[in-house]
Amino acid sequence: MAPPWGSGRRWMRGVKLTLFLFFLIPMSSVGMRNTNTIFDKKKKLEIQQQLKRLNKPALKTIKSPDGDIIDCVDIKKQPAFDHPLLKNHTIQMRPSFYPEGLFFKESHNVSSNSKPKITQPWHLNGRCPEGTIPIRRTKEEDLLRASSVANYGRQKYNSIPNDDNDLVNQERDAFYGMNAEINVWNPLVQEQNEFSLAQFWLAAADNNGVNRDTIEAGVYYELHQDYRTRLFTFWTNNGYQSGCYNLQCPGFVQTDNRLALGASFEPYSDYGGDQSSVNFFVFKDNVYGHWWLQLGDNFLMGYWPSSLFSNLANSATSVTWGGEVTNGQIGGLHTTTQMGSGHFAEEGPSRASFFQNLKVIDHELVLRGPRNNREIVTHPNCYNLLRGDDYFYYGGPGRSPICP
Repeated sequence: MAPPWGSGRRWMRGVKLTLFLFFLIPMSSVGMRNTNTIFDKKKKLEIQQQLKRLNKPALKTIKSPDGDIIDCVDIKKQPAFDHPLLKNHTIQMRPSFYPEGLFFKESHNVSSNSKPKITQPWHLNGRCPEGTIPIRRTKEEDLLRASSVANYGRQKYNSIPNDDNDLVNQERDAFYGMNAEINVWNPLVQEQNEFSLAQFWLAAADNNGVNRDTIEAGVYYELHQDYRTRLFTFWTNNGYQSGCYNLQCPGFVQTDNRLALGASFEPYSDYGGDQSSVNFFVFKDNVYGHWWLQLGDNFLMGYWPSSLFSNLANSATSVTWGGEVTNGQIGGLHTTTQMGSGHFAEEGPSRASFFQNLKVIDHELVLRGPRNNREIVTHPNCYNLLRGDDYFYYGGPGRSPICP
């Protein structure tokens, strides 16, 4: 039986099924550039210093067929421990607590031939030894694509819809984790400064509903180099004042030595054919308070220490699943960047992208189906959503005759 979807604007009391479009305003400049200026020398020095800070000494290095370089770094010397709050942190290799229903198998089977398997191209050339973790090496071109060297790996915009101004002082539910199986595609992205992603947001707001902590993860695609979909994680504290993607700043403690965050992975889904998906599971350890991330049944990736957060130190107040694209509006037109498979939700199994097995961990620390859901679809002529009990189809092609 379908759960009660709720009504009105009190979506923070339940779980948000969110699909929205995020816009970037393109900028341009005119001028002549002398590559030997003091400014360029200063920037080059800044880049080299940043690369030295980001890329930890490797015990083993593996070159990936897709152009990535994977460094196998001593687990005790990973970037997390550069954080001042984690200087004397003791690594927890396993959670002390697993919620009831962790390996939940029931499903509406929105795609009966889904294959939740994860491999990364660098595996063809080797694996990282025990006692190390794989880290995708940051290159100079990665920093040059960022808005600034100092902002590399950090998100400039708060992309969670913020329409809950009427929720101040209202009672909120507490969430201690969530589950989502995310369908994986390799969508078309039009411009260099655009991306397409599918992810979850686990968030907690302060009493005023303004400053938020978030834990985020999923799959993303952007236009550069190898044109591949990649795994990502993201965290923030106090309304995006701190935090970053993957291991690009101190924070997330990785424990798995098989998957590299930020690296590309396979397989992808085929339109009308086999479907690929990745199950993302996040839960709070009720003894140490850390937020653990598990992919599928086998990859216990690591955790976000509770000390990183203020609002998320105890529990989350909202869970969101959905898709997002950036739109540069080149020439005043909507982007042709695809969301999901690039096809609308009504095309259904094997054609539209999906989220399924949507669960939340409630105050009883049990995985349950979401209730009181609320849809947010910002540009339904470009991308849309159709929902079921614990799943939904979503996506679209972007610019078209009905999406100018």
